[in-house]
Amino acid sequence: MTFVVDGMLGKLAKWLKILGFDTVYFSRVEDDDLLRLAQKEGRALLTRDTGLAVRARSLKCLLIRKQRWEDQVRQVLEDFELRGQVALYSRCLACNVGLKPVSKANAKNLVAPFVWEQAAEFSLCPSCGRVYWPGTHFRDMESRLKNILGEKEDGEKSAP
Repeated sequence: MTFVVDGMLGKLAKWLKILGFDTVYFSRVEDDDLLRLAQKEGRALLTRDTGLAVRARSLKCLLIRKQRWEDQVRQVLEDFELRGQVALYSRCLACNVGLKPVSKANAKNLVAPFVWEQAAEFSLCPSCGRVYWPGTHFRDMESRLKNILGEKEDGEKSAP
């Protein structure tokens, strides 16, 4: 599933990309432009704006009811039944393109020597050239993702 996310939901957009979903986000954009993009590309519109949600009635649209981004991610995963489609760390957070694995040998000239020595896996964005690896922030991200993917909204554990 692909998404277009309104300007009020930047963290949600980021974490949907981390989960591997094709997610377009603009921090500043007119409602009409969001609606046109959703229509043209067949994207589901995610918004907290009730007026925009009403205008999007002919499109696939989800009104995000939750305040916390973790709960927003859970809402999207549950409402669209997407838990089985998660592909962690497979998209560029900068330009939304699918990442390509890069061997450690080929990553040597793409990252700082310390990073190359510490990391075992690397991915490259073929569009913008950004390189990704499991760095120091990785443990925190893993903990947050485990919490999001391991629980339903009511706190009950999800079935495997």
